[in-house]
Amino acid sequence: MPLSFERMQFQRVAIETIDYVLPDSVLSSEALETELASVYERLGLPFGRLELMTGIRERRLWASDFKASEASALAGEAVLQKSRFDRSDIDLLIHSAVCRDRLEPATASYVHRALAMKHRTQIFDLSNACLGFLNAMTVAASMIESGQIERALICSGENGAPLVEHTIKVLQDPSLTRKTIKPYFANLTIGAGSVAAVLCRKDLVSEGALCLGSVSVATDTTHNHLCEGDSSGSELEMQTDSEALLEAGISVAKQAWASFTKESGWNAETPNHVFTHQVGKAHTRALFEALGLDLKKDYSTFEFLGNVGSVSCPITLAHAMQAGVFKPSECAALLGIGSGLSSLMLSVEWEE
Repeated sequence: MPLSFERMQFQRVAIETIDYVLPDSVLSSEALETELASVYERLGLPFGRLELMTGIRERRLWASDFKASEASALAGEAVLQKSRFDRSDIDLLIHSAVCRDRLEPATASYVHRALAMKHRTQIFDLSNACLGFLNAMTVAASMIESGQIERALICSGENGAPLVEHTIKVLQDPSLTRKTIKPYFANLTIGAGSVAAVLCRKDLVSEGALCLGSVSVATDTTHNHLCEGDSSGSELEMQTDSEALLEAGISVAKQAWASFTKESGWNAETPNHVFTHQVGKAHTRALFEALGLDLKKDYSTFEFLGNVGSVSCPITLAHAMQAGVFKPSECAALLGIGSGLSSLMLSVEWEE
């Protein structure tokens, strides 16, 4: 089995600022099912099924032609406006979303231009399904820890509108059955949003540092066929074996958690809060049960944001901070699982 592990420990890196931007347009699960009324009636599917199974009552969407770089830049600008650093101070910019404007050039180049950043700023894209933002944080943090750079801006902008709209069209196919419709179901949980964070050398933050600590990763690529997305003409298409993906994801997360607890010295009681990738209520319950975590430590956003890909975990962290749920002097675990499959666990401590 191609299962690999990686562990690392950060001592000198902090999240200086984190913020997010959401689309104004809201699509409820009820409204989505109304659009699929003929499909539901033909297949005998009960209305309310989508929210009942996932816990997602609504999601946000931008227009289908709203680009990933535009979404990413919105969050980047929001975080730069809050940061104590000037945009000219940023050494590295990473666009870390699943969504990209095109194959070439890097979407980060469009974000860089939109944010009017300086010539000396290094840019690149980093994409790893729903783990992209967390992976980008660890790459940037490693560069900061080693002294290569002092400050980095991590951005991600996801827009599920093209996928949701294409899926609605696909589901109108009269040849589909209750069985063959299943691989498309996960597409209806996808939303949109953007998030950005400034990471820096810890000593550059005088107070309120959100410090990065231990990181552990586990990867099992025998399951890389369970969720596959690609372009179909001008539209995005994705098929997911949700049940098998849940089982495989929990398995790789257990491996990452075992490595993480060994590396960090933490256990299930240590974190005040746990922020995960936001798939839905069944995934959350299964993950917490498998890792022996108390569901009271969970903070979720999937109910009103849906699954926002690489944005989901960091936007949930930012939302909890802004809501006053995650507070100074507390610590939290960021737990991510990305199709492929890979899982990443990261500890953060909010120093006063």
